[in-house]
Amino acid sequence: MSTQATQPKYRLEQKRNIAGTFPGPKSVELNNRRSAVVAKGVASSVPVYAADADGGVIVDVDGNSFIDLGSGIAVTSVGGSDPAVVAAVQEQVARFTHTCFMVTPYEGYIAVAERLAELTPGDHEKRTVLFNSGAEAVENAVKIARVATGRNAVVAFDHAYHGRTNLTMALTAKAMPYKTGFGPFASEVYRMPMSYPFREENPEITGREAADRAILAIEKQIGADQLAAILIEPIQGEGGFIVPAEGFLPRLAEWARENGVVFIADEVQSGFCRTGEWFAVQHEGVVPDLMTMAKGIGGGMPISAVTGRAELLDAVHPGGLGGTYGGNPVACAAALAAMDTMKEQDLAGRAKAIEAAVLPRFRAVAEETGVIGDVRGRGAMLALEFTKPGSKTPDAELTKKIAADCLEQGVIILTCGTYGNVIRLLPPLVISDELLQDGLDVLEAAIRANV
Repeated sequence: MSTQATQPKYRLEQKRNIAGTFPGPKSVELNNRRSAVVAKGVASSVPVYAADADGGVIVDVDGNSFIDLGSGIAVTSVGGSDPAVVAAVQEQVARFTHTCFMVTPYEGYIAVAERLAELTPGDHEKRTVLFNSGAEAVENAVKIARVATGRNAVVAFDHAYHGRTNLTMALTAKAMPYKTGFGPFASEVYRMPMSYPFREENPEITGREAADRAILAIEKQIGADQLAAILIEPIQGEGGFIVPAEGFLPRLAEWARENGVVFIADEVQSGFCRTGEWFAVQHEGVVPDLMTMAKGIGGGMPISAVTGRAELLDAVHPGGLGGTYGGNPVACAAALAAMDTMKEQDLAGRAKAIEAAVLPRFRAVAEETGVIGDVRGRGAMLALEFTKPGSKTPDAELTKKIAADCLEQGVIILTCGTYGNVIRLLPPLVISDELLQDGLDVLEAAIRANV
């Protein structure tokens, strides 16, 4: 059975090809130039420089072609140069690149807000505000919740990642490299235990019981009447693609609703067909009060959004939300085109097919090799967690070695996880069957070669 939905048209040959030395001379030259002018705090996972990208491949400046199993961290779900996105951007650029919506507004911003009102869960009246990055969206969602409730406290969870601004660093769990040395951080942020099925001390705990564990801590440490918002990634991203046990999210949302607490779903990485639904919360029928979105929405252009209940967003005074570049007209045009492509090519269905191709295969590899503690995820947001044989002890070195071996063979793979021991698979949703299988063959061979 084919894993592909509607066959997209590719501009570049969908094939990996590494020729000559790696990295090539042009990438080495660019890296030397970079060292002289780019801050060392900006790190790159791959030592080659991109020249072109399309579908599921990235071509570097030396002509090497790589299979892309990272999508720029879940951004290029429709491919690196989707024809509809390219055409929409070109048309808008020829008209105007910027006016600032807060000065001279334009239709594209409204059209994106209308589309998000249709796509996001719930039939309640909604409002949207647009920004540039996921961190901006999260920070503003917290602002909205605080104004609407008149409360200050915010709950985030173990293993969470929400961004790199001061407030979102406070919300993020992992210290290195995201927080170390950058404090002091914003106050009134509290961290609660996450449902992490693979690492639960009690493997029998249900999702609802795990939620009640967090709720008890909230009630004792903060008090419901002091809490503005619960902020959670429906599937945690940088923390390790952690899928909470069934019932965890619905119970938290239920408690929040009963106590006048704003439930914020951070769908920055999991949104826009990535998990097999338009949004990850839809797998359990959860309707958030506010949703934060970015990454996949813009087809590669920088745009983010907060969408949610009208009464919450409209509680903020005029002028209290915005930003110079928020909802840039070119980015809005790209977002509308990207969402069209997602619908027309049924990329949610495609994500489910990718899941069906990956999970059974690598669960078998896990059984045979003994170095993969858990294989998990939804849609095309999938993870392999590497552990020492016969234990749950994280094996970050093995994880790093496998990713490096894949890269040398022409496959770009990202790692993540609180313990640095997770390989995350985020292929473009338009990747061809043949290219996906080739990439998975390389990954499996790298795992077996390192056992």
